[in-house]
Amino acid sequence: MPDTTPASLAPVDAFFGGTFDPIHYGHLTPVAALARQIGLASVTLLPNNVPPHRPQPEASARQRLRMVELAIADQPLFRVDDRELQRETPSYTIETLETLRKERGAHASLAFIIGQDSLLSLYKWHRWESLLDVCHLLVCARPGYRQQLDTPQLQAWFEAHQTTDVAQLAMRPAGTIFLADTPLVNVSATEIRRRRHAGQSCDHLLPAAVERFIDSQGLYRE
Repeated sequence: MPDTTPASLAPVDAFFGGTFDPIHYGHLTPVAALARQIGLASVTLLPNNVPPHRPQPEASARQRLRMVELAIADQPLFRVDDRELQRETPSYTIETLETLRKERGAHASLAFIIGQDSLLSLYKWHRWESLLDVCHLLVCARPGYRQQLDTPQLQAWFEAHQTTDVAQLAMRPAGTIFLADTPLVNVSATEIRRRRHAGQSCDHLLPAAVERFIDSQGLYRE
């Protein structure tokens, strides 16, 4: 019988992408809980440059990278990879993951972390059908989102790839979807920007070092 203890997942190379405009506890807390739950040794954050599915960031690429660096400075679980910020074209997740796959090799276990909201809209992503060819998907719960995908075909795709056996993530290089039991942290960057524009405090929503940087840069003000 395979070992399903968290220690068996050390080889999994996990990545978490986002605009991080700004990074906040709604990003960090669920991912840290996911890592504890399944035994991830590290998680690499991938800030987007030009997100293709949402409005362009208010903060610059340099500012968003610095906010990520400040947010994870005292958290050894996290690393940051700024490769997408070097691009001037839209950041498509599948292209980044294919590059990572080439770097890591065919047999390395790669995982991409998404929120439940992203799982529900995954079919809108560029070349979404190819994602499971190059990685596993680790899904963090999100407040207020439904459990079923939009169509029977999408639900069948999900059920065909879902696993509850965390050992599968280390034993296979790609191809499974794992739903994590993570805390529902109801924080969004949109809400933080709204509060900042209204002159309201956000000190309970994001790391203090990030808020100090936001203040020093005059970000998210009318």
